Amino acid sequence: MASAREDPALERCFRGHKAAVTAVDFSPHGRHLVTASWDTFLMLWNLKPQTRAYRYVGHKDVVTSVQFSPHGNLLASASRDRTVRLWMPDKRGKSSEFKAHTAPVRSVDFSADGQYLVTASEDKSIKVWNMYRQRFLYSLYRHTHWVRCAKFSPDGRLIVSCSEDKTVKIWDTTNKQCVNNFSDSVGFANYVDFNPSGTCIASAGSDHTVKIWDIRVNKLLQHYQVHSGGVNCVSFHPSGNYLITASSDASLKILDLLEGRLIYTLQGHMGPVFSVSFSKGGELFSSAGADTQILLWRTNFDTLHCKDLSKRNLKRLHFDSSPHLLDIYPRTPHPHEEKAETIEINPKLEVIDLQIACPPVVDILSFDSATTTESTARTVPDKGEDVCGCFAQPSLTPPGCSPPAAGKKTEALSAAPCESQRSVPLAVTEALEHIMEQLHVLTQTVSILEQRLTLTEDKLKDCLENQHKLFSAIQPRN
Repeated sequence: MASAREDPALERCFRGHKAAVTAVDFSPHGRHLVTASWDTFLMLWNLKPQTRAYRYVGHKDVVTSVQFSPHGNLLASASRDRTVRLWMPDKRGKSSEFKAHTAPVRSVDFSADGQYLVTASEDKSIKVWNMYRQRFLYSLYRHTHWVRCAKFSPDGRLIVSCSEDKTVKIWDTTNKQCVNNFSDSVGFANYVDFNPSGTCIASAGSDHTVKIWDIRVNKLLQHYQVHSGGVNCVSFHPSGNYLITASSDASLKILDLLEGRLIYTLQGHMGPVFSVSFSKGGELFSSAGADTQILLWRTNFDTLHCKDLSKRNLKRLHFDSSPHLLDIYPRTPHPHEEKAETIEINPKLEVIDLQIACPPVVDILSFDSATTTESTARTVPDKGEDVCGCFAQPSLTPPGCSPPAAGKKTEALSAAPCESQRSVPLAVTEALEHIMEQLHVLTQTVSILEQRLTLTEDKLKDCLENQHKLFSAIQPRN
Protein backbone atom coordinates (compact mmCIF):
# COMPACT_ATOMS: atom_id res chain seq x y z
CA MET A 1 0.00 0.00 0.00
CA ALA A 2 1.36 3.41 -0.98
CA SER A 3 2.03 6.02 1.66
CA ALA A 4 -0.18 9.10 1.94
CA ARG A 5 2.35 11.42 0.33
CA GLU A 6 2.36 9.21 -2.78
CA ASP A 7 -1.40 9.26 -3.24
CA PRO A 8 -3.28 11.83 -5.33
CA ALA A 9 -4.42 14.78 -3.22
CA LEU A 10 -7.17 17.32 -3.74
CA GLU A 11 -5.59 20.78 -3.83
CA ARG A 12 -8.31 23.21 -4.72
CA CYS A 13 -11.93 23.68 -5.73
CA PHE A 14 -13.13 26.27 -8.26
CA ARG A 15 -16.71 27.52 -8.39
CA GLY A 16 -18.17 30.02 -10.81
CA HIS A 17 -20.30 28.19 -13.35
CA LYS A 18 -24.07 28.21 -12.93
CA ALA A 19 -24.66 24.79 -14.49
CA ALA A 20 -22.90 21.50 -15.20
CA VAL A 21 -19.30 21.74 -16.39
CA THR A 22 -18.78 19.77 -19.58
CA ALA A 23 -15.07 20.17 -20.37
CA VAL A 24 -11.77 21.15 -18.78
CA ASP A 25 -8.27 21.71 -20.18
CA PHE A 26 -4.90 22.98 -18.90
CA SER A 27 -2.87 25.62 -20.70
CA PRO A 28 0.47 24.34 -22.09
CA HIS A 29 2.45 26.29 -19.48
CA GLY A 30 0.25 24.92 -16.69
CA ARG A 31 -0.70 28.26 -15.15
CA HIS A 32 -4.31 28.40 -16.35
CA LEU A 33 -7.33 26.16 -16.61
CA VAL A 34 -10.24 26.62 -19.01
CA THR A 35 -13.69 25.14 -18.50
CA ALA A 36 -16.91 24.94 -20.54
CA SER A 37 -20.43 24.60 -19.23
CA TRP A 38 -24.12 24.12 -19.87
CA ASP A 39 -24.51 27.76 -18.79
CA THR A 40 -23.18 28.72 -22.30
CA PHE A 41 -20.01 30.29 -20.87
CA LEU A 42 -16.31 29.53 -20.87
CA MET A 43 -14.25 30.35 -17.79
CA LEU A 44 -10.51 30.93 -17.67
CA TRP A 45 -9.04 30.25 -14.23
CA ASN A 46 -5.63 31.29 -12.95
CA LEU A 47 -4.15 28.62 -10.67
CA LYS A 48 -2.67 31.29 -8.42
CA PRO A 49 -4.92 31.90 -5.38
CA GLN A 50 -7.18 34.95 -5.42
CA THR A 51 -6.37 35.82 -9.03
CA ARG A 52 -9.34 36.96 -11.08
CA ALA A 53 -11.11 34.55 -13.41
CA TYR A 54 -12.59 35.50 -16.77
CA ARG A 55 -16.00 34.43 -17.98
CA TYR A 56 -16.32 34.49 -21.79
CA VAL A 57 -19.79 35.21 -23.16
CA GLY A 58 -20.53 34.44 -26.80
CA HIS A 59 -22.10 31.04 -27.37
CA LYS A 60 -25.89 30.89 -27.46
CA ASP A 61 -26.29 27.35 -26.18
CA VAL A 62 -24.51 24.67 -24.14
CA VAL A 63 -20.72 24.64 -24.64
CA THR A 64 -19.72 21.01 -25.15
CA SER A 65 -15.93 21.14 -25.58
CA VAL A 66 -12.98 23.48 -25.09
CA GLN A 67 -9.24 23.19 -25.69
CA PHE A 68 -6.10 25.31 -25.57
CA SER A 69 -4.00 25.49 -28.72
CA PRO A 70 -0.52 23.93 -28.38
CA HIS A 71 1.07 27.38 -28.05
CA GLY A 72 -1.54 28.51 -25.51
CA ASN A 73 -2.44 31.63 -27.49
CA LEU A 74 -5.89 30.41 -28.57
CA LEU A 75 -8.91 28.63 -27.19
CA ALA A 76 -11.28 26.61 -29.36
CA SER A 77 -14.79 25.85 -28.14
CA ALA A 78 -17.71 23.86 -29.55
CA SER A 79 -21.38 24.34 -28.78
CA ARG A 80 -24.87 23.08 -29.34
CA ASP A 81 -25.47 26.37 -31.17
CA ARG A 82 -23.75 24.59 -34.12
CA THR A 83 -20.73 26.88 -34.06
CA VAL A 84 -17.06 26.67 -33.15
CA ARG A 85 -15.38 29.72 -31.66
CA LEU A 86 -11.76 30.75 -31.38
CA TRP A 87 -10.92 32.97 -28.41
CA MET A 88 -7.93 35.00 -27.29
CA PRO A 89 -7.41 33.81 -23.68
CA ASP A 90 -6.89 37.24 -22.14
CA LYS A 91 -8.86 40.05 -20.52
CA ARG A 92 -10.24 41.24 -23.89
CA GLY A 93 -11.39 37.83 -25.09
CA LYS A 94 -11.76 38.57 -28.79
CA SER A 95 -13.47 35.74 -30.61
CA SER A 96 -13.99 34.46 -34.12
CA GLU A 97 -16.96 32.28 -35.05
CA PHE A 98 -17.03 29.27 -37.37
CA LYS A 99 -20.47 28.23 -38.56
CA ALA A 100 -19.11 24.75 -38.66
CA HIS A 101 -21.94 22.22 -38.80
CA THR A 102 -25.67 21.80 -39.36
CA ALA A 103 -26.21 20.26 -35.91
CA PRO A 104 -24.68 20.62 -32.42
CA VAL A 105 -20.88 20.36 -32.35
CA ARG A 106 -19.63 17.86 -29.79
CA SER A 107 -15.83 18.25 -29.76
CA VAL A 108 -12.86 20.29 -30.92
CA ASP A 109 -9.20 19.24 -31.06
CA PHE A 110 -6.04 20.99 -32.26
CA SER A 111 -3.31 19.11 -34.07
CA ALA A 112 0.01 18.98 -32.18
CA ASP A 113 1.51 21.72 -34.34
CA GLY A 114 -1.54 23.95 -33.95
CA GLN A 115 -2.07 24.21 -37.71
CA TYR A 116 -5.33 22.25 -37.88
CA LEU A 117 -8.55 21.85 -35.94
CA VAL A 118 -10.88 18.85 -36.11
CA THR A 119 -14.54 19.13 -35.12
CA ALA A 120 -17.15 16.42 -34.57
CA SER A 121 -20.90 16.93 -34.75
CA GLU A 122 -24.32 15.43 -34.39
CA ASP A 123 -24.74 15.97 -38.14
CA LYS A 124 -22.74 12.68 -38.43
CA SER A 125 -19.72 14.43 -39.92
CA ILE A 126 -16.14 15.27 -38.93
CA LYS A 127 -14.62 18.44 -40.36
CA VAL A 128 -11.01 19.58 -40.54
CA TRP A 129 -10.07 23.28 -40.61
CA ASN A 130 -6.83 25.06 -41.45
CA MET A 131 -6.01 27.46 -38.62
CA TYR A 132 -3.31 29.27 -40.58
CA ARG A 133 -5.80 30.44 -43.22
CA GLN A 134 -8.96 30.05 -41.12
CA ARG A 135 -10.53 27.98 -43.85
CA PHE A 136 -12.49 24.75 -44.11
CA LEU A 137 -10.48 21.88 -45.63
CA TYR A 138 -12.56 18.71 -45.83
CA SER A 139 -15.23 16.54 -44.24
CA LEU A 140 -15.14 12.88 -43.25
CA TYR A 141 -18.39 10.94 -43.75
CA ARG A 142 -18.74 7.30 -42.75
CA HIS A 143 -20.51 7.42 -39.40
CA THR A 144 -24.23 6.69 -39.46
CA HIS A 145 -25.12 8.41 -36.19
CA TRP A 146 -24.01 11.36 -34.05
CA VAL A 147 -20.24 11.75 -33.80
CA ARG A 148 -19.37 12.43 -30.18
CA CYS A 149 -15.62 12.99 -30.34
CA ALA A 150 -12.72 13.28 -32.80
CA LYS A 151 -9.01 13.58 -31.96
CA PHE A 152 -5.74 13.96 -33.86
CA SER A 153 -2.92 11.49 -33.32
CA PRO A 154 0.26 13.00 -31.82
CA ASP A 155 1.92 13.11 -35.26
CA GLY A 156 -1.20 14.49 -36.95
CA ARG A 157 -1.35 11.71 -39.55
CA LEU A 158 -4.45 10.05 -38.11
CA ILE A 159 -7.79 11.05 -36.62
CA VAL A 160 -9.77 8.82 -34.27
CA SER A 161 -13.52 9.32 -33.91
CA CYS A 162 -16.35 7.69 -31.99
CA SER A 163 -20.05 7.71 -32.68
CA GLU A 164 -23.38 6.55 -31.35
CA ASP A 165 -23.38 4.10 -34.26
CA LYS A 166 -21.23 1.96 -31.89
CA THR A 167 -18.05 2.28 -33.94
CA VAL A 168 -14.65 3.83 -33.40
CA LYS A 169 -12.99 4.80 -36.67
CA ILE A 170 -9.41 5.66 -37.61
CA TRP A 171 -8.94 8.10 -40.49
CA ASP A 172 -5.87 8.86 -42.59
CA THR A 173 -5.51 12.64 -42.93
CA THR A 174 -3.45 12.28 -46.13
CA ASN A 175 -5.92 10.35 -48.28
CA LYS A 176 -8.94 11.27 -46.12
CA GLN A 177 -10.08 7.66 -45.93
CA CYS A 178 -11.26 5.49 -43.06
CA VAL A 179 -8.42 3.01 -42.56
CA ASN A 180 -9.69 1.13 -39.52
CA ASN A 181 -12.91 0.38 -37.76
CA PHE A 182 -13.57 -0.99 -34.25
CA SER A 183 -17.12 -2.10 -33.51
CA ASP A 184 -18.97 -2.70 -30.27
CA SER A 185 -22.18 -4.63 -29.92
CA VAL A 186 -23.16 -3.34 -26.46
CA GLY A 187 -22.63 0.39 -26.02
CA PHE A 188 -21.02 3.30 -27.82
CA ALA A 189 -17.98 5.39 -26.92
CA ASN A 190 -18.59 8.81 -25.40
CA TYR A 191 -14.96 9.86 -25.78
CA VAL A 192 -11.83 8.57 -27.45
CA ASP A 193 -8.17 9.62 -27.57
CA PHE A 194 -4.67 8.51 -28.57
CA ASN A 195 -2.00 7.63 -26.03
CA PRO A 196 1.07 9.94 -26.08
CA SER A 197 3.05 7.60 -28.37
CA GLY A 198 0.17 7.29 -30.84
CA THR A 199 0.22 3.48 -30.80
CA CYS A 200 -3.02 2.93 -28.88
CA ILE A 201 -6.42 4.51 -28.41
CA ALA A 202 -8.61 4.55 -25.31
CA SER A 203 -12.39 4.68 -25.46
CA ALA A 204 -14.79 5.72 -22.70
CA GLY A 205 -17.89 3.56 -23.03
CA SER A 206 -21.54 4.21 -22.31
CA ASP A 207 -21.59 0.54 -21.21
CA HIS A 208 -19.41 1.47 -18.18
CA THR A 209 -16.21 0.10 -19.74
CA VAL A 210 -12.83 1.51 -20.73
CA LYS A 211 -11.07 -0.15 -23.64
CA ILE A 212 -7.50 0.18 -24.89
CA TRP A 213 -6.99 -0.74 -28.55
CA ASP A 214 -3.61 -1.31 -30.19
CA ILE A 215 -3.91 0.24 -33.64
CA ARG A 216 -0.67 -1.38 -34.86
CA VAL A 217 -2.22 -4.85 -34.78
CA ASN A 218 -5.91 -3.84 -34.58
CA LYS A 219 -6.62 -5.72 -31.38
CA LEU A 220 -8.26 -5.01 -28.06
CA LEU A 221 -5.38 -4.71 -25.63
CA GLN A 222 -7.06 -4.04 -22.28
CA HIS A 223 -10.66 -3.99 -21.12
CA TYR A 224 -11.54 -2.38 -17.79
CA GLN A 225 -14.89 -2.85 -16.06
CA VAL A 226 -14.38 -0.69 -13.00
CA HIS A 227 -17.25 1.84 -13.14
CA SER A 228 -20.93 1.44 -12.29
CA GLY A 229 -22.03 4.17 -14.69
CA GLY A 230 -21.22 5.36 -18.17
CA VAL A 231 -17.67 6.58 -18.70
CA ASN A 232 -17.68 10.14 -20.06
CA CYS A 233 -14.03 11.04 -20.49
CA VAL A 234 -10.47 9.69 -20.23
CA SER A 235 -7.06 11.36 -20.06
CA PHE A 236 -3.64 9.81 -20.56
CA HIS A 237 -0.77 10.79 -18.30
CA PRO A 238 2.03 12.32 -20.45
CA SER A 239 4.19 9.26 -19.71
CA GLY A 240 1.51 7.02 -21.22
CA ASN A 241 1.68 4.75 -18.17
CA TYR A 242 -1.54 5.88 -16.49
CA LEU A 243 -5.08 6.65 -17.55
CA ILE A 244 -7.64 8.59 -15.54
CA THR A 245 -11.35 8.09 -16.19
CA ALA A 246 -14.45 10.16 -15.36
CA SER A 247 -17.85 8.52 -14.95
CA SER A 248 -21.52 9.20 -14.32
CA ASP A 249 -21.13 7.13 -11.12
CA ALA A 250 -19.55 10.32 -9.60
CA SER A 251 -16.08 8.82 -9.37
CA LEU A 252 -12.68 9.08 -11.01
CA LYS A 253 -10.51 6.00 -11.54
CA ILE A 254 -6.77 5.91 -12.13
CA LEU A 255 -5.55 2.90 -14.09
CA ASP A 256 -1.99 1.63 -14.18
CA LEU A 257 -1.69 0.61 -17.82
CA LEU A 258 1.64 -1.12 -17.40
CA GLU A 259 0.40 -3.42 -14.66
CA GLY A 260 -3.08 -3.54 -16.16
CA ARG A 261 -4.98 -2.74 -12.98
CA LEU A 262 -7.00 -0.11 -11.17
CA ILE A 263 -4.89 1.68 -8.55
CA TYR A 264 -7.03 4.59 -7.30
CA THR A 265 -10.70 5.45 -6.94
CA LEU A 266 -11.29 9.16 -6.28
CA GLN A 267 -14.48 10.58 -4.83
CA GLY A 268 -15.25 14.27 -4.43
CA HIS A 269 -17.95 15.14 -6.93
CA MET A 270 -21.62 15.16 -5.97
CA GLY A 271 -22.89 13.87 -9.30
CA PRO A 272 -21.77 12.64 -12.72
CA VAL A 273 -18.23 13.61 -13.71
CA PHE A 274 -18.15 14.79 -17.32
CA SER A 275 -14.52 15.72 -17.91
CA VAL A 276 -11.01 15.05 -16.65
CA SER A 277 -7.63 16.21 -17.88
CA PHE A 278 -3.97 15.85 -16.90
CA SER A 279 -1.79 18.94 -17.09
CA LYS A 280 0.81 18.91 -19.84
CA GLY A 281 3.52 17.96 -17.34
CA GLY A 282 1.36 15.39 -15.55
CA GLU A 283 1.90 16.81 -12.08
CA LEU A 284 -1.73 17.98 -11.82
CA PHE A 285 -5.11 16.86 -13.09
CA SER A 286 -8.53 18.44 -12.97
CA SER A 287 -12.08 17.08 -12.99
CA ALA A 288 -15.49 18.67 -13.51
CA GLY A 289 -19.10 17.61 -13.70
CA ALA A 290 -22.77 18.09 -12.96
CA ASP A 291 -22.18 19.61 -9.51
CA THR A 292 -20.76 22.77 -11.22
CA GLN A 293 -17.45 22.52 -9.36
CA ILE A 294 -13.98 22.04 -10.79
CA LEU A 295 -11.58 20.04 -8.63
CA LEU A 296 -7.82 20.46 -8.95
CA TRP A 297 -5.75 17.44 -7.87
CA ARG A 298 -2.03 16.89 -7.41
CA THR A 299 -0.93 13.62 -9.02
CA ASN A 300 1.93 12.64 -6.63
CA PHE A 301 2.22 9.01 -7.76
CA ASP A 302 3.80 9.46 -11.20
CA THR A 303 7.34 10.56 -10.29
CA LEU A 304 7.80 7.87 -7.65
CA HIS A 305 6.51 4.81 -9.49
CA CYS A 306 6.89 5.40 -13.19
CA LYS A 307 10.47 4.12 -13.60
CA ASP A 308 10.00 1.21 -11.20
CA LEU A 309 6.85 0.03 -12.95
CA SER A 310 8.53 0.17 -16.35
CA LYS A 311 11.44 -1.95 -15.15
CA ARG A 312 9.18 -4.47 -13.42
CA ASN A 313 6.90 -4.94 -16.39
CA LEU A 314 9.76 -5.39 -18.83
CA LYS A 315 10.64 -8.58 -16.94
CA ARG A 316 7.45 -10.53 -17.63
CA LEU A 317 8.05 -14.20 -17.04
CA HIS A 318 4.71 -15.94 -17.54
CA PHE A 319 3.45 -16.61 -21.06
CA ASP A 320 -0.15 -15.65 -20.23
CA SER A 321 0.61 -12.51 -18.24
CA SER A 322 -1.81 -9.66 -18.92
CA PRO A 323 -0.71 -7.68 -21.97
CA HIS A 324 0.27 -4.07 -21.42
CA LEU A 325 1.23 -1.12 -23.60
CA LEU A 326 4.84 -2.24 -24.02
CA ASP A 327 3.64 -5.39 -25.80
CA ILE A 328 3.61 -5.03 -29.55
CA TYR A 329 1.67 -8.25 -30.16
CA PRO A 330 -0.86 -8.94 -27.38
CA ARG A 331 -2.05 -12.53 -27.31
CA THR A 332 -5.59 -12.11 -26.05
CA PRO A 333 -7.52 -9.25 -24.41
CA HIS A 334 -7.61 -9.46 -20.63
CA PRO A 335 -10.58 -7.96 -18.76
CA HIS A 336 -9.69 -6.07 -15.60
CA GLU A 337 -12.11 -5.67 -12.73
CA GLU A 338 -11.90 -3.67 -9.51
CA LYS A 339 -9.84 -5.41 -6.84
CA ALA A 340 -9.99 -5.21 -3.07
CA GLU A 341 -6.52 -3.68 -2.76
CA THR A 342 -7.55 -0.59 -4.73
CA ILE A 343 -6.91 2.60 -2.78
CA GLU A 344 -9.98 4.78 -2.37
CA ILE A 345 -9.59 8.49 -1.70
CA ASN A 346 -12.63 10.44 -0.56
CA PRO A 347 -11.80 14.07 0.16
CA LYS A 348 -15.41 15.28 0.37
CA LEU A 349 -14.98 16.31 3.99
CA GLU A 350 -11.86 18.27 3.13
CA VAL A 351 -13.35 20.21 0.22
CA ILE A 352 -14.74 22.93 2.48
CA ASP A 353 -11.28 23.63 3.90
CA LEU A 354 -9.84 23.90 0.41
CA GLN A 355 -12.42 26.37 -0.80
CA ILE A 356 -10.49 29.57 -0.46
CA ALA A 357 -12.75 32.53 -1.15
CA CYS A 358 -13.89 32.32 -4.77
CA PRO A 359 -11.79 34.48 -7.08
CA PRO A 360 -13.39 37.61 -8.56
CA VAL A 361 -14.97 36.90 -11.95
CA VAL A 362 -14.88 39.38 -14.83
CA ASP A 363 -17.40 38.94 -17.66
CA ILE A 364 -15.94 39.28 -21.16
CA LEU A 365 -18.65 39.99 -23.74
CA SER A 366 -17.20 39.37 -27.17
CA PHE A 367 -18.42 40.50 -30.55
CA ASP A 368 -17.53 38.30 -33.53
CA SER A 369 -14.37 39.48 -35.24
CA ALA A 370 -15.11 37.18 -38.19
CA THR A 371 -17.42 34.42 -39.27
CA THR A 372 -16.19 31.41 -41.22
CA THR A 373 -18.43 28.82 -42.82
CA GLU A 374 -17.83 25.79 -44.98
CA SER A 375 -19.44 27.50 -47.95
CA THR A 376 -17.51 30.77 -47.65
CA ALA A 377 -14.21 29.49 -46.31
CA ARG A 378 -12.89 28.57 -49.73
CA THR A 379 -13.16 32.22 -50.83
CA VAL A 380 -10.52 33.32 -48.36
CA PRO A 381 -7.56 34.94 -50.17
CA ASP A 382 -4.54 32.69 -50.56
CA LYS A 383 -1.91 35.43 -50.32
CA GLY A 384 -1.95 35.64 -46.55
CA GLU A 385 -4.09 38.78 -46.23
CA ASP A 386 -5.37 39.61 -42.77
CA VAL A 387 -8.49 37.45 -42.77
CA CYS A 388 -9.83 38.55 -39.45
CA GLY A 389 -7.35 40.66 -37.57
CA CYS A 390 -5.66 38.79 -34.79
CA PHE A 391 -6.92 35.40 -36.03
CA ALA A 392 -5.17 35.48 -39.42
CA GLN A 393 -2.26 33.31 -38.28
CA PRO A 394 -3.32 32.13 -34.84
CA SER A 395 -0.96 29.19 -34.47
CA LEU A 396 2.07 31.29 -35.39
CA THR A 397 1.28 34.21 -33.09
CA PRO A 398 3.34 34.20 -29.88
CA PRO A 399 1.19 34.35 -26.75
CA GLY A 400 2.53 37.75 -25.72
CA CYS A 401 2.10 39.68 -28.97
CA SER A 402 -0.56 42.27 -29.68
CA PRO A 403 -2.02 41.75 -33.14
CA PRO A 404 -3.60 44.66 -35.03
CA ALA A 405 -7.15 45.55 -34.13
CA ALA A 406 -9.82 44.20 -36.42
CA GLY A 407 -12.11 47.22 -36.10
CA LYS A 408 -14.35 48.72 -33.47
CA LYS A 409 -16.81 45.85 -33.46
CA THR A 410 -14.08 43.41 -32.37
CA GLU A 411 -13.37 45.27 -29.16
CA ALA A 412 -14.11 43.06 -26.18
CA LEU A 413 -15.81 44.47 -23.13
CA SER A 414 -15.05 44.04 -19.47
CA ALA A 415 -17.53 43.73 -16.65
CA ALA A 416 -19.38 46.91 -17.68
CA PRO A 417 -21.13 46.27 -21.04
CA CYS A 418 -22.14 49.17 -23.28
CA GLU A 419 -25.70 50.48 -23.59
CA SER A 420 -26.31 48.75 -26.91
CA GLN A 421 -25.60 45.36 -25.32
CA ARG A 422 -27.76 46.09 -22.31
CA SER A 423 -30.66 46.99 -24.59
CA VAL A 424 -30.60 43.60 -26.38
CA PRO A 425 -30.73 40.77 -23.82
CA LEU A 426 -29.57 37.30 -24.85
CA ALA A 427 -33.14 35.92 -24.66
CA VAL A 428 -34.39 38.59 -27.11
CA THR A 429 -31.51 37.87 -29.48
CA GLU A 430 -32.30 34.16 -29.42
CA ALA A 431 -36.01 34.86 -30.01
CA LEU A 432 -35.22 37.08 -33.00
CA GLU A 433 -32.89 34.46 -34.45
CA HIS A 434 -35.61 31.84 -34.03
CA ILE A 435 -38.10 34.10 -35.81
CA MET A 436 -35.61 34.65 -38.63
CA GLU A 437 -35.15 30.90 -38.99
CA GLN A 438 -38.92 30.39 -39.16
CA LEU A 439 -39.26 33.16 -41.74
CA HIS A 440 -36.56 31.51 -43.81
CA VAL A 441 -38.44 28.21 -43.67
CA LEU A 442 -41.67 30.01 -44.60
CA THR A 443 -39.96 31.71 -47.55
CA GLN A 444 -38.68 28.37 -48.81
CA THR A 445 -42.17 26.87 -48.44
CA VAL A 446 -43.77 29.71 -50.43
CA SER A 447 -41.12 29.31 -53.13
CA ILE A 448 -41.89 25.60 -53.43
CA LEU A 449 -45.64 26.31 -53.60
CA GLU A 450 -45.03 28.87 -56.36
CA GLN A 451 -43.06 26.28 -58.33
CA ARG A 452 -45.82 23.73 -57.95
CA LEU A 453 -48.47 26.29 -58.98
CA THR A 454 -46.46 27.14 -62.09
CA LEU A 455 -46.21 23.44 -62.99
CA THR A 456 -49.98 23.05 -62.48
CA GLU A 457 -50.69 26.03 -64.73
CA ASP A 458 -48.40 24.62 -67.44
CA LYS A 459 -50.14 21.24 -67.29
CA LEU A 460 -53.57 22.90 -67.42
CA LYS A 461 -52.49 24.91 -70.44
CA ASP A 462 -51.29 21.72 -72.17
CA CYS A 463 -54.63 20.04 -71.40
CA LEU A 464 -56.61 22.95 -72.89
CA GLU A 465 -54.44 22.94 -76.01
CA ASN A 466 -54.92 19.17 -76.44
CA GLN A 467 -58.65 19.56 -75.92
CA HIS A 468 -58.83 22.33 -78.54
CA LYS A 469 -56.93 20.15 -81.04
CA LEU A 470 -59.30 17.26 -80.35
CA PHE A 471 -62.38 19.42 -80.96
CA SER A 472 -60.79 20.76 -84.15
CA ALA A 473 -60.23 17.22 -85.36
CA ILE A 474 -63.79 16.10 -84.54
CA GLN A 475 -65.67 19.08 -86.13
CA PRO A 476 -64.77 18.35 -89.84
CA ARG A 477 -66.18 14.84 -89.51
CA ASN A 478 -69.47 16.25 -88.42
